[in-house]
Amino acid sequence: MGAAYFYHLTERPLEATLPVLLGKALDAGWRVEVRGRDADMLERLDRHLWLGDGFLPHGMSGGEHDAEQPVLLTTTPGGNGATCVMSVDGAEVTAEEVAGMERVCILFNDADVSAVETARSQWRALTEAGAAAQYWAEEGGRWVKKAESGAG
Repeated sequence: MGAAYFYHLTERPLEATLPVLLGKALDAGWRVEVRGRDADMLERLDRHLWLGDGFLPHGMSGGEHDAEQPVLLTTTPGGNGATCVMSVDGAEVTAEEVAGMERVCILFNDADVSAVETARSQWRALTEAGAAAQYWAEEGGRWVKKAESGAG
C-alpha cells in the first residue's frame, strides 16, 4: 500500500523540484505519471525537462509510445502503467490510486493561495478515505516532514 506525499514548494519552483523527484522515482525503478490539469503547463514542463540539467527520459501523452514512457506527462490518468503519480497544478488523485501505487506525490506552490487550498482539500479527502499521507515543506534548502497521517 502506497502513501501520498505532499510537497509544499516554499523555496524552489516546480521546475526545480520536479526533476529531482522524478530522478529519485526513476532510480527506485518506478514508472511515473506527471498529472496536471492544464496541457499548456505540461508542455512548459516538457520543454523544461528536455532543456534542463541532466537527461530525464519522458514524453507527452498522446503519442504512439505512451505505454513505453518511463515518465508520461498527461492530463488523464493511465497510459504508461505508472507505479508513481506526481500531481501538479491541483490534478486530482484518489485514495484508491494512493493504495495501488508505490507513491503519489502532490506538489503545490506556496505563492498560489488556490493551490494551497486545493492541497489542503486533497489532504482531507485522502486521509478521511484512509490513505496514508505525509506533508513535507522546504526549510533552508531541505525537505522537512511536518505531518503524517495513517500508516505511511
